[in-house]
Amino acid sequence: MILRWLFIGVFLFPFFGSAQILDSVKFEKPQNKTEDNFEQIEQVIVNGLVSETKNTSLNVSLINTKGFLLNGAYNLSDALSRIPGISQLTTGVAISKPVIRGLYGNRIMVLLSGMRFDNQQWQDEHGLGLSQLGIGRIELIKGATSLIYGTEAIGGTINIIEEIPAFELNGTKRDAGIAYYSNTAGVLSDFGLQRRLFNKNKSVTKWQTLRFGIENHADYTDGNNNRVLNTRNKGLLLKLGWGKSSAKFSNENRYMFSYNQYGFVMDGLNDFFKPDARLSRSLNGPHHNVMLNTFSSQNRFQVKSTKVNFNYGFQSNSRMEDEGGGQISLNMHLLSLLQNMQFTFPQNNYGRSSLSYFVNQQLTFTNNKNYGGRVIVPDANMTEANLGGLLKFTRPYLVLDGGLGIAFKSFQTYQTRTLNSPGERIQPFSKNALASNASVGFALTKINLFFFRMDVKGNLGTGFRPGNLAELSCNGLHEGSIRYELGNPNLKNETNITYDFSIDLWSYKILDFKFSGYVNQFNNYIYLAPTKDSFYGYQVFKYEQTNAKILGTETLVNFHIWKRLDWVNIWSQISGTKNTGSSNYLPFISPNKFTTRIVYFVSEKDKLFTFSPEMVFVGEQLKTAEFETTTKAYKLFNIQLDYQITNKWNFSLTVRNLTNAVYFDHLSRLKAYNLYNQGRNFAISLRKTF
Repeated sequence: MILRWLFIGVFLFPFFGSAQILDSVKFEKPQNKTEDNFEQIEQVIVNGLVSETKNTSLNVSLINTKGFLLNGAYNLSDALSRIPGISQLTTGVAISKPVIRGLYGNRIMVLLSGMRFDNQQWQDEHGLGLSQLGIGRIELIKGATSLIYGTEAIGGTINIIEEIPAFELNGTKRDAGIAYYSNTAGVLSDFGLQRRLFNKNKSVTKWQTLRFGIENHADYTDGNNNRVLNTRNKGLLLKLGWGKSSAKFSNENRYMFSYNQYGFVMDGLNDFFKPDARLSRSLNGPHHNVMLNTFSSQNRFQVKSTKVNFNYGFQSNSRMEDEGGGQISLNMHLLSLLQNMQFTFPQNNYGRSSLSYFVNQQLTFTNNKNYGGRVIVPDANMTEANLGGLLKFTRPYLVLDGGLGIAFKSFQTYQTRTLNSPGERIQPFSKNALASNASVGFALTKINLFFFRMDVKGNLGTGFRPGNLAELSCNGLHEGSIRYELGNPNLKNETNITYDFSIDLWSYKILDFKFSGYVNQFNNYIYLAPTKDSFYGYQVFKYEQTNAKILGTETLVNFHIWKRLDWVNIWSQISGTKNTGSSNYLPFISPNKFTTRIVYFVSEKDKLFTFSPEMVFVGEQLKTAEFETTTKAYKLFNIQLDYQITNKWNFSLTVRNLTNAVYFDHLSRLKAYNLYNQGRNFAISLRKTF
């Protein structure tokens, strides 16, 4: 019955409804110069899903990434972790992946240039692996978005949009930047070129971009000035972009190559890898070699009155692991072929009301192949298909939206050496998963309340995710996680219902107040559970299922004390529990966090100076999963100073952990080895535009 109504909705609604084509809409709320680079900016967003952040019931933030190179962040995940509700799961300072409201890995959809991105996210010590270089902006959606983006969007979506030339005259723009990190004696440098050409009447635009970057870091030191051995890394990045656009057609092509090497900590490391020179970058010890090649083509055109986006691309992900001694043991290659179509139908107006409709279709084929002597997950083919539609009713100050979607995913694993050979606990298998998703919500905007204006949103959405390849089929020792993991091919589909409510209250001369509350209810939540078995002294863990719940709040209060002085306060709290197991708590749940920041700024013509000291308090975490340890509360003091001359110079000095505090972050995987987080770090950044 659900599927019948789904297909009726998807295929008949377009004849009665329509969808508003994206136009650049400026939100009337004044833009305060003190707003952090990670606060919302109002622009066109989310691939046709909505036309501005206020025009949807979803919890959407737009992140201006211009400040990523000016805030001391080591990578993209590190930069995103400053946003309320976002944290990072780390293995040192180089290996990091984002965590949205307690969910990470294959529960978070990452889009790169319009295509879903997978960097073998099934393993804890596999970082996101994306640089902050060359990114124009990021669209962040918190909550279940499987309706539009597929099975891995059960917890949220991070849409990464590459830079594109924005100047209005023919010409070429060049920029170069360098950043130095004192704690790791690290350097991040890059060079960029943007070129834009118009025809005589400016009806057709052609453009090209190039970005080249390189980074290199030694081991970091903790608050006791003790070196954390083998946490070094180095990387190389190349990005190319080219395209053209006119009134009826636009084409945007992106190619990215990156090669990164990450040293990692493993059990017994000090027995065979002795300390070398303090600033050594040598990777003679255990390390990952990760090479990415990605290509995407985004094409927008019009068929009669319907706007169509047709996107396609591929991703090649090679991950090799050297456990010391120069011999590659783990060698996996993940090849993904991707296709996506979006239909935005013409808007129907009914007086002051309008009805719009949007349809999205995705198809993904993924092949995993093992070439190394050690195998953790088998060779496999995976196929996913998604179809979803969203209907939106709009009146002045009111938006009602809702939609239905269907998702299908199949797995076929093959015999791979001795991993799943005859007699082993897990045999080659085929598995199909099919489910529907739904979303419904409202947005009330520009409500007058005394001296304030208020926006109110509410959304209820569902998600669906079959187990990933590791959860279904892994059978091996993970040195990076100090445990033997055993998959479970009989896992049921993991599903969830997310309730999200938010209030945005503001008065330009007094304060901004933002509050979000959410409840995420899971059925058949997949988690690692300890068993009584062991493998050469390592405890065996097996993937099991239970019902679970995650709930939390996020609050931001910005007091406008003076025309040049703001006081920003951010609270976030989250809890995650499950119904069965030796522990009632979910893993990698961030403790309560409070940030208070003073922002002083001076703006004169094309110059802007900002000085911002802050204190971050992170509470204790005593509610831990089976394989976690508790962590104590701690305080960090940070300072950021920026000086910008528009289109000429950008200078930044950021000090993290000014007092050299000694602490464990609860989402640091190194605390299992009793290794503290990073101590004091000075990050100096200089960028020049030519």
